[in-house]
Amino acid sequence: MLVLRRVLKLQALLWVMGSLPEVVAPRWFLVTVFQQAEYPDYAYVRSMGIMCVGFALMMVLVAQRLEVVWWWAWAFAVINCALATVCALTAMFGASEGSATLYWWILAGTNAAFAALLMLGLGRASQENPQV
Repeated sequence: MLVLRRVLKLQALLWVMGSLPEVVAPRWFLVTVFQQAEYPDYAYVRSMGIMCVGFALMMVLVAQRLEVVWWWAWAFAVINCALATVCALTAMFGASEGSATLYWWILAGTNAAFAALLMLGLGRASQENPQV
């Protein structure tokens, strides 16, 4: 359970830290820092940042009650796998004209790493608590 708890808390921390610039200054974060093409409206970026903060809070709640609800972490593993896939495909085939792909590769790699770490933690948790 220790690995899973640490991964959930670390991911929650990184999601909050990475989402705050999207909420507070999305244009600066995407266009200036990561050289993405300008968007006509950044409301959806702010909305995604707010949702990521909400997911981070859920990760902390699951980590706090891990002995009882450890298998709920599968939801976060699935989300990470899907995000890694979407971000990698965007980097390879779907980046906007004039946009750098570094942002998408960072997101793809980070989400893939967290998916792997969560699955490792889930595997160990299932061995420690096989009755679920």
